[in-house]
Amino acid sequence: MKLAKSRTRKRGRIEIIPMIDVMFFLLATFMLASLSLQHLNSLAVNLPKGTASALQIQKPVTLLITVTGDIRLNDVPVTLDVLAAAVKPLLTDPTTNVVVAADSAAPHGTVIEAMLRAREAGADHFAFAIKPEPHG
Repeated sequence: MKLAKSRTRKRGRIEIIPMIDVMFFLLATFMLASLSLQHLNSLAVNLPKGTASALQIQKPVTLLITVTGDIRLNDVPVTLDVLAAAVKPLLTDPTTNVVVAADSAAPHGTVIEAMLRAREAGADHFAFAIKPEPHG
């Protein structure tokens, strides 16, 4: 005589819909958290206005001078004393342009001194960043 099992054994199932909901919630939470933690290392620079053709170079060397006279080389703060040493390794090609993005109210002497220090490091070609004028 065969006895019936008192308990029928069911195979376990993994419900995927709640798991998708939880993963979507975590994704949205991390996206919002990462946006609030983002610090942009940018400075407001009021560029002079003008018209010029776009510069066609692969990786520019940017020399930024703010209205207060602060100097940044490719977004890295530098001083006039170390500027020549910092520019030299960035000039891999003799025709590399150094883009000077100076605020229109930046101290003229600081801009000239920074360009002279870059020239000491071997920079021969300079280009000035401008804000395009609206056509009208």
